[in-house]
Amino acid sequence: MDTSKDEYNKENRALLLTKQPDFHILSMKDFKVGHEIGKGKYGRVHLATNKSSGYIVALKILLKQELKHDKLLRQLEREVEIQGNLNHPNILKLYGYFQDEKRVVMILEWASLGTLYAQLKRQMRFVEKQASRYIAQIAKSLKYVHERHIVHRDLKPENLLIDKQGVLKLADFGWATYVQDFTKQVKLNISLKTNGYNTHNTHYSHFKYSSSLKTICGTLDYLAPEMVKRQSYNEKVDVWALGIICYELLVGVPPFESIGFPLTIQRIVLDEVMIPDYVSKEARDIIIMLLQKDPINRPSMEQVLNHPWIRMYNKSSPQNSTQTKLTKTIITNINYNNC
Repeated sequence: MDTSKDEYNKENRALLLTKQPDFHILSMKDFKVGHEIGKGKYGRVHLATNKSSGYIVALKILLKQELKHDKLLRQLEREVEIQGNLNHPNILKLYGYFQDEKRVVMILEWASLGTLYAQLKRQMRFVEKQASRYIAQIAKSLKYVHERHIVHRDLKPENLLIDKQGVLKLADFGWATYVQDFTKQVKLNISLKTNGYNTHNTHYSHFKYSSSLKTICGTLDYLAPEMVKRQSYNEKVDVWALGIICYELLVGVPPFESIGFPLTIQRIVLDEVMIPDYVSKEARDIIIMLLQKDPINRPSMEQVLNHPWIRMYNKSSPQNSTQTKLTKTIITNINYNNC
C-alpha cells in the first residue's frame, strides 16, 4: 500500500472528527497491510489501513515461535498491559491487539514523521529552541508514567516518535515495569496465551509492584550509573536517560560514548559530563541537573518542566494529537517482582 501524507491527513483527520474505529474484536483480515516501516529483534512494523473505517495505523507483528521463551512472553504481556492503559498526547497509543495461531499483532498509533533518532541524524544537532521543546514533551510523558508508578527503562531517540503535527510520542514499552510496593487489581478480557482468534474471557489479575528493581536493561549509552553498577534503582534511571538525550540533541552524540563496552561503563560511572562552550548557560544547567551520579539528586519531571531553559521555549503547550478512546485488552495472572 502506498499511502501519501495527504491521504493520511484527509482520512485520519476526518475520522478523528467523527466516529473512530473499534479495534476491540479484529483479525488480520480486517486490515489492508502495507509496506514495512520498522523492525525489531522479534517482529516487524507495517503501515496498515482498517478496511471498514479507513483508519491508518501501524501493526507491530510478532511471531509466537520467537516468543516461546517464558520471559519474552511475560515481557510482551507486561508491555501490552502497561501501554494499553496509558492515555497521554505524548505517548504512542496502543489501541489494542489480536492474535492467531502464529502471530501476536499490536495495533499502534502511526507517527508519520518517524523517530527522533532519524531526525537527529539528518540535522546532526538541534538548535536550543527545538531541543527544549522536545525535552519538554518527553518530560511530560515521563511525568505521566512516573505518577502511575511505571518506569520506562529504555528511553532513547529511537523510541521517541514524531507525528504529522510534530508532536513527540514516547514508544516501545517492552522494558517498562512497575515500581513501588502496592497491589493493583486490573480487569482483563483477553488471554495472550490462547492459540485461537479473539478469545474474550473476562477475569482479574493482581500485579505486584516492586520497590527494588535490579535488571540491567536498555541501551548502554543511556544507562544510569546505578544500573550499570547492578544496584537497585527506580524511576530516576529515566531522568538520567533524559539528560543523555538532552545533551545528544544539542551536541549530536551521547556524552559518555566510547569505543568498547568497558570504557563506556567506566565513563558513565566516573566521568563528569563535558559540555561544549556553544551550549547556553541555561541548557548546561539542566544537563548537569539531570546527569547527577546520585539518583537522589536528580530532579522530578515537575522540576524539569519548571526549569528556565524549558520555560524559555515552551510558553504554550505543544499541540496535542487527538487520542482515540482507550481499548481495554490484556493479560492473565502475572506477578512482576524484581524484574
